[in-house]
Amino acid sequence: MSKGSIEIDMQVVNDETQPTPTNSPASIAVKLNVRSKGQTLETKELSMSTTVQTPLLLETVDGAVDYKGRLVLRSSSGGWRSASFIIGVEMAERFAYYGIGSNLITYLTGPLGQSTATAAQNVNVWSGTASLLPLLGAFVADSFLGRYRTIIVASLIYILGLGLLTLSSMFPSISSSGCKNTSKLIPCSPPQAQVILFFFSLYLVALGQGGHKPCVQAFGADQFDGQEPEECKAKSSFFNWWYFCICAGGLASLSILNYIQDNLSWGLGFGIPCITMVVALVIFLLGTRTYRYRIQGEEESPFVRIGRVFVAAVKNRRTTPSAIAIEEEARGTLPHHNSEEFKFLNKALLSPDGSKEDGKVCSISEVEEAKAILRLIPIWITSLVYAIVFAQSSTFFTKQGATIDRKIVSGFDVPAAALQSFISLAIVVFIPIYDRIFVPIARAFSKKPSGITMLQRIGTGMLLSAISMAIAALVEMMRLKTAQEYGLVDLPKQTIPMSIWWLVPQYVLFGIADVFTMVGLQEFFYDQVPNELRSVGLSLYLSIFGVGSFLSSFLISAIEKATGRDGGDSWFANNLNRAHLDYFYWLLAGLSVIELAAYLYFAKAYIYNRGSKV
Repeated sequence: MSKGSIEIDMQVVNDETQPTPTNSPASIAVKLNVRSKGQTLETKELSMSTTVQTPLLLETVDGAVDYKGRLVLRSSSGGWRSASFIIGVEMAERFAYYGIGSNLITYLTGPLGQSTATAAQNVNVWSGTASLLPLLGAFVADSFLGRYRTIIVASLIYILGLGLLTLSSMFPSISSSGCKNTSKLIPCSPPQAQVILFFFSLYLVALGQGGHKPCVQAFGADQFDGQEPEECKAKSSFFNWWYFCICAGGLASLSILNYIQDNLSWGLGFGIPCITMVVALVIFLLGTRTYRYRIQGEEESPFVRIGRVFVAAVKNRRTTPSAIAIEEEARGTLPHHNSEEFKFLNKALLSPDGSKEDGKVCSISEVEEAKAILRLIPIWITSLVYAIVFAQSSTFFTKQGATIDRKIVSGFDVPAAALQSFISLAIVVFIPIYDRIFVPIARAFSKKPSGITMLQRIGTGMLLSAISMAIAALVEMMRLKTAQEYGLVDLPKQTIPMSIWWLVPQYVLFGIADVFTMVGLQEFFYDQVPNELRSVGLSLYLSIFGVGSFLSSFLISAIEKATGRDGGDSWFANNLNRAHLDYFYWLLAGLSVIELAAYLYFAKAYIYNRGSKV
């Protein structure tokens, strides 16, 4: 630079800043030449030490941004800190959901005056709808809104539904005097407007849950980077502790809300979940700045890509195998197991007219995505009986428990629906045992990070589920025998002198089975789908229980018609002392054994996706 007639030149003699560790001292040598009218007056060399700030490339998380769309640093985002907000939200949501669903059959057979069989069918249909709607919620999240926005919209719908449900339960109740049909034990129906508002609100809750459920869990798992070893282990534990916390929320709901609903007020019992969901939404928004948001690329929707593979395969159904092999060789061979499995989809690698122009043929990665979805179908189908069994805990188990002695201390009877808390309690106790004791021991033998494979975990729970139904059938046989011995067969309102503790084993086994199968299915359907379809993967897991609930409703309806002909008592008679729930439980135990055999066949042949956490 120049200042009047004096010129100063600066030259870097030695630059030691590259390469240097991030944020470490660096030495720079600089030569200064002072000139005046072309003559050098003074030359000096200066050495400077400075701290060089280089980009934290190793600390950024690949494929994730913050709430402003900027790259996120691993140290200041995601992980258990962000996941704790999301788990807290799901605990509140499960508190609200179980507050409605766990005691729904009591409300339907009580204030709404439905028969036992009809109420059980309605509970199953609602539960099934609530479990299938996540497919819609996942589609909206993965294709349009993203998981974060979908959770917010779904939460608002959820809150609206709970508010209307509270309002519907506050209608003036009908006087019970002269309103009971003592021979059929069916109360009079409430006003039609109340029934319409109740079911509209109930299915609005299901819609909100459908958008909330798959996105919250997938969004929580997104807070862990599967490419980083420590975070990969944390993600595996996340599914265990996720289920632990939502069961803790369910346990609180079963312990508190069921008592309020049975002894104080249905309006209060439905209103508290509404307030809880408002708090959950606030908690979720508080974590906005810490979350990692997965980058949604500009490529086509995964639904479109996978759909195109199936369409192309159908169009090329007459293509010869040799042509497919030549095309595979030209474009990069498919992995051997993928090439041999679902070979008809390999035909999507060719165009109908034989051309190879871009846009007219499917890529190998698209064919692999389609095959990944197809591989899930046998596991999905063979899990349906487990879902049918799962549906009984909130219907017939509750009605069964209502007939026996539920007194723990003098003057206090445990609400029948609160018996489900034994399931949640078993889960809360067993998950830490599984995660901290069972997995390390199994890991030492199997050398697998998760101890046992996801499919082994699911199958173990199916076996325990079958045993629990056999125990439930034996206990019901004892209950019917006790009613007969004490002359209570035709006195359904009288308490059968049989301790509540007889029902505990079937509930506890249910809970332990859930730790294996339920958590295993969550991790399996999250891990084995393409990255862009993680929400859909979790919704597929939920749809198992949706379809299972519908199948349970269909099975109950068919058995009711078949066994209740000519005015006789069906297996699900309103007077449970003349019903035969034990026959139904034995039927489910038998179906569970058949299901387990089919599941083991398909699980043995299943090939895990490359890079998955087996």
